Amino acid sequence: MVTRHHPAPPTSTRRPRPTFPPRTSPHRPDPKLDQVSVLLVEADPGDALLVEKLLAESAVPFTVRRVCSAADAIRELAAAPPQCVLVDLHLPDAQGVEAVARIVAAADEAAVVVLTGLDEEHTGMAAVAAGAQDYLVKGRVSADLLDRALRYAIQRKAAQQAAATLQASELRAQENARLERGLLPVPRLLDTSVQVCARYRPGRSQALLGGDFYDVVQTSDGTVHAVVGDVSGHGPDEAALGVCLRVAWRALILAGERGPDLVALLEQILTAERSGPAIFATLTTLSRSAGGPALEVVRAGHPDVLLRSSDGGVHLAAVPSGPALGLLPGGGAWTTAPLPMDAGTAVVLFTDGLIEGRIGHGPRRLGEEGLLELAGKYAALPPDTFVDTLIRSAETLAAGHGGLADDIALLHLH
Repeated sequence: MVTRHHPAPPTSTRRPRPTFPPRTSPHRPDPKLDQVSVLLVEADPGDALLVEKLLAESAVPFTVRRVCSAADAIRELAAAPPQCVLVDLHLPDAQGVEAVARIVAAADEAAVVVLTGLDEEHTGMAAVAAGAQDYLVKGRVSADLLDRALRYAIQRKAAQQAAATLQASELRAQENARLERGLLPVPRLLDTSVQVCARYRPGRSQALLGGDFYDVVQTSDGTVHAVVGDVSGHGPDEAALGVCLRVAWRALILAGERGPDLVALLEQILTAERSGPAIFATLTTLSRSAGGPALEVVRAGHPDVLLRSSDGGVHLAAVPSGPALGLLPGGGAWTTAPLPMDAGTAVVLFTDGLIEGRIGHGPRRLGEEGLLELAGKYAALPPDTFVDTLIRSAETLAAGHGGLADDIALLHLH
């Protein structure tokens, strides 16, 4: 008798299925996109219902408004712009890329995502080329994919806008730089009887022009005229006023105005053009006829004139000064003072930005006497090196105490 043994069923070796935490979006939502407003432009009710259901399953709350035509979408974009526009390519009043172009033109700030059919993927790519941020193919869209596509489109649109704003800002900066550079003066000299060395540094960061100004003009009789001035303040309004005064000075010189009458006319221009009654300007204007023994100087509240003699000596010329322009409109009294000049003497005019930097603790500043001491150290240097070293030394002394924050204009005439 044979006994049959039935083998026991084999023990399963399949591993138990692991458990996973609840599904979450693989990308952490942008905190700015906790709630996303969507304008759905879809004429087909069935497709619209499907999209709304997919959005309802998203981890990010979506608020959806639906319109059926491009014209309705444009009106909605003007009335209450959404963060994103989801647009079908087949609308009653627009088809294909034309529909996208109309929506993109009206959606200044909203991202645009296109819905295409299964056989229209090439049209979706054309829509992106026309300005849309992305496209999705109907029938291949899941809730996660739709959620991610819309959020990424919004972020992509924001990045594009930021890049466009930056580019526009850079273009404006370049244009302003060209404008400001064009407003800096070019000395008008008819012969080689005077050598001009000028330096200009605005106090405003990333600017080429401040409220300080200078100019040199030689008239047809051979007389050389020069001016250095300083408008109070550092903003663009003061820079514009400085340009206005510099251009007015040149025009008045060429028209034959001189001395106190010239300064009085400049004050009238300042009071007419300034942005407020507290704005004033200081200046020194001088003239020297061809071969003349002296300078004719008019000061209006401006620092003294620095002279460099041919033997290497330097000194400050005590020239009488009237009030700054604009402090006593119509009541200022300025005089022309002769300043004898030996052969080979150079004249240095500067604004107070060069001497007002703090050079120690407390209120101590470089001042005119400190500048005179520096000038004496470098008096033997040639003009270009002299003025550069003078400015650099003043900056070095003030570096640990706030630096030279004001505009600087320096004019060296030999």
